[in-house]
Amino acid sequence: MPHPPLGLFQGYGVELEYMIVDSTTQAVRPIADQLLKVDGTYETEVEHGPLAWSNELVLHVIELKTNGPAQRLSGLASVFQEHVREVGRTLAPLGARLMPTAMHPTMDPYKETVLWPHGFNDVYAGFNRIFDCSGHGWANLQSAHLNLPFTDDEEFARLHSAIRLVLPLVPALAASSPLADGQVKSWLDTRMETYRLNAVRIPSVTGLVVPEPVTSQTAYQTRILDPIYADLAPFDPGGVLRFEWANARGAIARFDRNTIEIRVIDAQECPLADLAVTAAIVAVVKQLTLSETPSLAAQLQLGTEALAAVLLETIRHADQAVIEDRDYLAVLGVDTGEPRRAADVWRDLIERHGSGPDDLSEWTSALETILNEGCLARRILRRLGDDTSTDHIQTVYAELCDCLAQGEMFHAGA
Repeated sequence: MPHPPLGLFQGYGVELEYMIVDSTTQAVRPIADQLLKVDGTYETEVEHGPLAWSNELVLHVIELKTNGPAQRLSGLASVFQEHVREVGRTLAPLGARLMPTAMHPTMDPYKETVLWPHGFNDVYAGFNRIFDCSGHGWANLQSAHLNLPFTDDEEFARLHSAIRLVLPLVPALAASSPLADGQVKSWLDTRMETYRLNAVRIPSVTGLVVPEPVTSQTAYQTRILDPIYADLAPFDPGGVLRFEWANARGAIARFDRNTIEIRVIDAQECPLADLAVTAAIVAVVKQLTLSETPSLAAQLQLGTEALAAVLLETIRHADQAVIEDRDYLAVLGVDTGEPRRAADVWRDLIERHGSGPDDLSEWTSALETILNEGCLARRILRRLGDDTSTDHIQTVYAELCDCLAQGEMFHAGA
């Protein structure tokens, strides 16, 4: 019998994506299916105790995820780290290893992309036929996903509203993709810049990334899902993509499992960093969801366009983005006397909401690295300095691979 849906913050679904690269050249290696082969059959998901390993759109990415909802975030970093080591041990004889961060810095996706060719391939082929999945926004991006549960429309409305408010701030903590095509880009979160434009052929699929303010499943179906399905229909006559996951907003409702999935978190250098960012997001979302101040009505008054404007600033400037929207800051409970740097907003929110039942002490050191030294993208750029040659990029990303293998934070001055 199916279990009843979990209530607010009674469980957490965490998914972490990593690139598989050559141990020597760092070129992407399309061999994820070798990690998912069971008795001669390629599976899309294989259970490994508390975690499951699964495929993604492209064959050089492997996803590790909680095998069902975890009761708490505490302790998950060490669980993920042990599985990272296990994957590494499996890849080593194949001359491959895992690489962290949200984008491969030198991959040419138009030449190197190999789509997943096994089960579920009809879905990937459908996306590829419509959007051409060989570009960066499809083939070269890794993220951490966070699933938060709800039981009914009332809980959905409160949770969805709170997530809308936090989404624009996420790249300030999580941006880890300052490079693509072997070059420093104009955005510290290049993954999100390419992600928000990857379905531009059918704009309703992604919208403004920040979801619209809706307070029920019926409203969500009418306002968000039905337009997506209608716009996809001429390109998808068989209805292969007519599912909730076709919605590419930065947070999507999964009514099939009563969760909201947050998708705007860049993959970090190791599970400790991924879980630190995730825990900080949860602490703030939880306060906004459960507190009577600000009210749900006050949260819903913030327009999608205004929130999307903040998100664009953090996509470009990450922790150094300047937030000038006083209405937004006021709803977050942040002093609105003057514009605030996004990193300072996060510091204030973490200090206020990172204690008590949402104790963040397990991640204090990791969060201090992020807040004091900058998001991972900024630390990468600082380490690169003026030398952005391919050799130096490979040296820096080899260190990042080591951080992932050893479960260590990446420091700009190391």
